[in-house]
Amino acid sequence: MTTPTTTWTRLARRLGADHNPLRRRSDLIEAWLLPVTIALFVLLSPVAAGGAMWFSHAQAAASRQTQQTWHRVPAMLLRAAPGPMAGSSHAWTVREPARWVAADGTVHAAQVPVTAGTRAGSVVPVWLDRAGRPQSLPLTASQVSDRVVVAVSAALTALALLLTGLVLAIRWRLNHRRLAAWAADWARVGPRWSHQDHQD
Repeated sequence: MTTPTTTWTRLARRLGADHNPLRRRSDLIEAWLLPVTIALFVLLSPVAAGGAMWFSHAQAAASRQTQQTWHRVPAMLLRAAPGPMAGSSHAWTVREPARWVAADGTVHAAQVPVTAGTRAGSVVPVWLDRAGRPQSLPLTASQVSDRVVVAVSAALTALALLLTGLVLAIRWRLNHRRLAAWAADWARVGPRWSHQDHQD
């Protein structure tokens, strides 16, 4: 059964706190890499997540402000939109040709976003900007929430990858220095052993 003293001794040895005279400084740095990296991830995660949330909400607010200048007109879908039946929970948005009449009486036709599964001849809402160009569908609260989740996940993943890359780079550097130190020690001690063997 492992006692607290044994556990502490193992932990101290792993972190280089056992006062081993043979332990190099590179060994001590490497021993602390993992706990320091975990601590950095815990400390920086709220910052990264908060920044991603702020950026996503700012983009959504800018999009909503732009969308306030749009106006909606009814349009007739000229071709059926492939996909599940309209109203399905698994429906998505596709672009299909539609025709509508502008406020000045002119007829326009263009590719517009519609729900997959919408039948040809159906009347669908089209959002136009001030220049009369069709735009994507306005963002819903669910879409904004999904974008926030994706942005936070991407920020945390990027932070984890950045710290992992930093750790790998430091370990590579430490191994390089360790090998150089071993080579230097061997160059200093090796000839003595060879000289002693010749004397024997």
